[in-house]
Amino acid sequence: MLEPISFALQPKFLLFFFLVTTGVPLLNIAVFRWFGTVRTFSMVDRRERLWPFVFVAVLYLALTYMFVSQGMMSLNDNFLRLIIVIDMLVVVGTILTFFFKVSLHSLCIWGLVGIMVPLNKLTGVTSLFYAAVALILLAGFVMSARLKMGSHSLREVMWGAVAGLTTGTLGMLLLF
Repeated sequence: MLEPISFALQPKFLLFFFLVTTGVPLLNIAVFRWFGTVRTFSMVDRRERLWPFVFVAVLYLALTYMFVSQGMMSLNDNFLRLIIVIDMLVVVGTILTFFFKVSLHSLCIWGLVGIMVPLNKLTGVTSLFYAAVALILLAGFVMSARLKMGSHSLREVMWGAVAGLTTGTLGMLLLF
């Protein structure tokens, strides 16, 4: 049975995942707001999102490269493979932003679903099935919240969901 991340490392992975997916983007937006590149944290205008998204994408890719080049991880390391799938999600979200506004909340939560469903199949760990079901329910809540708040249109939320699910699933199928 494949164990993507050892049980002992799972709390560290979750902390790392939280900091990288929440802390870094918030700090990034705060810096761009401080310099006047973005007017609000919600970045309503698609063009306002471009520089912060490009910066985060480059940062994620540089950190991944640093992990590999410094010998901290190898491509055989499952943790690195998960980081690469996350990098793929960030890059896809950034590329889409050049063409139209997409819900990154929707992209990210459906990207997690795209990671969890194949991971459940690969590992055979039944607890991952329940986590995947919970993520699907959470994805529905996230998408509903983005619509209810008026942050995105149905089209933007759906494009985020399709892009996230596709990217997460393809990343897992290609790397695992």
